[in-house]
Amino acid sequence: MGILSGNPKEEPLHYGEIYDVWSFSMKAKGCSSVYRAYSFHAGDKDLKAILNDLIGQAELEAKECDAILTNNDIVPSPALPERPEAKLADIPMGARISDQEIAALVAADNVASMVACSQIMGKSIREDIGALFAKYHATKTALGLRILEMNKAKGWLVPPPLQIKRPEPVNA
Repeated sequence: MGILSGNPKEEPLHYGEIYDVWSFSMKAKGCSSVYRAYSFHAGDKDLKAILNDLIGQAELEAKECDAILTNNDIVPSPALPERPEAKLADIPMGARISDQEIAALVAADNVASMVACSQIMGKSIREDIGALFAKYHATKTALGLRILEMNKAKGWLVPPPLQIKRPEPVNA
């Protein structure tokens, strides 16, 4: 097998893996910044706890992806500037993002991230890259369940149309 045998960490990355790891790092850095802003707007303690876990996960993802890139002599995406803290009481009502809006936004973003993880796993030929994104996918699955349970418990979930009355089966 040549260069694609032995320790996966010593195998070269293909261009798709490079792009995916770089992009995922960039997205994780953006999520960390945006989730921090959301945490300043959030009033609900359960939502704040989930946001803190999402921030921690995003920071971990950026760190691990940047390490892979650096170890392969690729410059990682730039870090975003630290966001100054804001107090909830200082945010005007018209500018404030509601807890329900934040919960819906992070739920949708988490789902999109799970799809990205699945795609990266499918394209990877290095086992360590596939395994890393499988780990991220599993973590996001657990976070997604927590977000869903919170949204249901708080009455924030806006379901699509539900089929309450099922049609009668037609015997042909």
